[in-house]
Parts: sequence; structure tokens; C-alpha cells
Amino acid sequence: MLTLDKYSIGVGDRFAHQARPQLAACMKASEKGVDVVPVWNKSYREHSIVGSEPMSARNAADQAVASLGWKRNYFVDADHINIDNVGGFLDACDFYTIDVASAISSPVGLAEIAAFLRRHPEMTRSIEVPGLDAPVHLSSETTMRMASKYLCAASEAGRIYRHIESHKGAGNFITEVSMDETDLPQTPPELLIILAAIADEHIPVQTIAPKFTGRFNKGVDYEGDAAQFEREFSSDIAVIAYAVSHYGLPANLKLSVHSGSDKFSIYPAIRRSLEKSGAGVHLKTAGTTWLEEIIGLAEAGGDGLALAKQVYAEAFANREALCAPYAAVIDIDPARLPEPTQVEGWTSQEFTNALRHDSSCPAYNPRMRQLLHVGYKVAAKMGARYLDMLEACEESIARNVTLNLYERHIARVFPS
Repeated sequence: MLTLDKYSIGVGDRFAHQARPQLAACMKASEKGVDVVPVWNKSYREHSIVGSEPMSARNAADQAVASLGWKRNYFVDADHINIDNVGGFLDACDFYTIDVASAISSPVGLAEIAAFLRRHPEMTRSIEVPGLDAPVHLSSETTMRMASKYLCAASEAGRIYRHIESHKGAGNFITEVSMDETDLPQTPPELLIILAAIADEHIPVQTIAPKFTGRFNKGVDYEGDAAQFEREFSSDIAVIAYAVSHYGLPANLKLSVHSGSDKFSIYPAIRRSLEKSGAGVHLKTAGTTWLEEIIGLAEAGGDGLALAKQVYAEAFANREALCAPYAAVIDIDPARLPEPTQVEGWTSQEFTNALRHDSSCPAYNPRMRQLLHVGYKVAAKMGARYLDMLEACEESIARNVTLNLYERHIARVFPS
């Protein structure tokens, strides 16, 4: 059976050009005594926008591993798939993020809820969960209410899992279940019910992605109460440990943090929780690599800087269309975006200072960073012109990709 390592990092790569510098960051971590395995993730939406196929991500990962001599695990993730689009990923991927958030609160029959209660009579009373300050208070009424909210999602996850299994074979892929793209965070009692329902579906889930408190906007820092997040994260770890021991879920089951890139203010909380519990974590960093490509282009100067400025100008002109699909995970005040005519006169340093995620820099502009985060469609439309420039500016791009992934992410999150 394929087993996901204790620490893993989802490394998005919009244009399949940065697998080597991403892997170099994991190798640097290994040299420092921190073992983190890469999971190259790319969603159906990203493939559709870029015009790529899932096998391109597999090929880039395989080539990077062979080139750098990586001897540990690595995976390629069909990110946020559902039953309608999973088919295109079956040959290329060995990790599947099954997204069932849309099925949350879908109608469930009373007979299904009653059957769940019969399977889990322990959920009609308070449960002592080691690691929690207080018992998980449940009753028939509260469990029925929460089961009615999540049973359909768990059932859909089971349906998708079995579809993948019928093609890949049991044990030949990693399964993650994602319920993060919803309005409200799941409480520890809800997570316990979700995990019991997933176990009932016989899904060998190795990571679970719940919705956490606070905003996880794309490419910028966490917005919310970091202390509350830490309590929630630690509680979820305790609930997972309880579910593993009581419901037969895989022993390595761990939390997955989606849109986890650049959430610097909660990295200390994650690290403390991991050190205290001994648990693992999967951190998805997604589009931060695409932003480092743009930074690398700008840093290279000349034609690279000119192209970076053009990408920004076109993203600015088309910002409403680019932002619409990401409205729940970005927060951009258009009045605080620099005008393209202003950006056109910037030096390399002025551009990179505005875009690089360094809150100590007065020029850093998180609105610009978020707009460019969702603006990779602009580069995709440039086709070969953009890809050729990536190769021409490879040195500065690779340096920024590796430094960003290792120093700002891996070194801050994962304990040695």
C-alpha cells in the first residue's frame, strides 16, 4: 500500500517548469534533518486554463526526481477532483484530493441517519478524547443534525474513491478528502462524525482537509485569530488520533492545510502543535511558485521584466473576470492596486519589492500579489512566448522558487 510520509508539501506548478527547484527545496530540508516529501498538485481547473494535461505534471516530477537523484517518496496529486473530471487523471496520478464540499448539507434520508446512529451508539453521549480540554458533547439530536449535514458528502467521497480504486487498484494511490471550500469551519464534533462516516465508507483516507477558522486568501498571510486557529488545529489533531484508534482509519492519517502558502502568522502554531502531538501535516502551497516565476522574471531585468509588467497590465485590465472564480479566497481593494502606467516605469527592484511577500518591506502590496496569483491565465494565453522566457530566465526563477519554498515555508512549518 502506498503510504504518505509524515510531512509532505503540496507544490503547485502552473506551467510544469519548476519541479527541479521545488525538489531542491525538499532536498535542502533533508540535508538539514527535516524529511518532507513533495506532492505535485494541479487541479482540473488549472489544467483547463493552462491547456495542459495531467501527464505533464507527472513527466515534470519524474524528470526532476531522476535529474536530482531523489531517493524518497514523491507523488502527483489530482487536486480537487470530483466524479465528473477524475477520469483524465487516472493514468498520471497516484494522489487524489477528493473534493466533496459541494455535497455538504445535501439531503440525507432519515433511514441513513438512523443507520449511522446504530453503527455509532457512542455518538449519542459525551466522548472523552485524549488531548482535548473537555469531552466532545454529543447527543442523539446533535449527532442527527450533524450527520444530516455531512453524510451525503462522505457517501460521495466513497463513490469517487471506489471509482478510482476500480481503475488503479486498492493500495496504489493516496486518498485525501477535502471539505474546506465551504462557508463555515468544522468543529471537533463535526470532524469526528465526518471521520466516522468516511470510515463507514471504507475509504483508506490518509489526509483530511477541513475548513479552518479565518480567511486563507490566495498567496497572502492568514487573516484571523492565530490563537483560535492553534486551538482548533490542535483539537483536530486529537480528534484524528481518536478516530484512527476507534474506527480503523490509517495510522498515518493527518491534517491537510489548503491554501497554506504564505500563511506565515500561523506557521508557528502549526509547528508547535506538531511538536507537541508528534502528528504529521500536509501543507498545500499551490500558486506561490507561479508568483516566484514572475518575481524571477522581473529580477532578471530586460525582456523578463518587460514580460512581468505586461502580465500585470493585462491582469489589471481583466481583473474582474480573473477574480470572479476566486472571490471567496481573495480580498482585493482595486483602489490600492498600482496603475499599469506606474508599474511600467518601475525598476526590477521596485517590481519585486511590491510582489515579494515580505511584510517588513514598505513597498509590499498584497493586493497586487493576490491579483497576480489569480492572473496566471494571462501568462497561459501568451503560450510559447511565456514558456520561452521561463527558460531564458531560469537561473533567477529557480533561485527564487527554491529559496521561497525552503526558507519561507518548509523551514518555518516542519519540525526536525
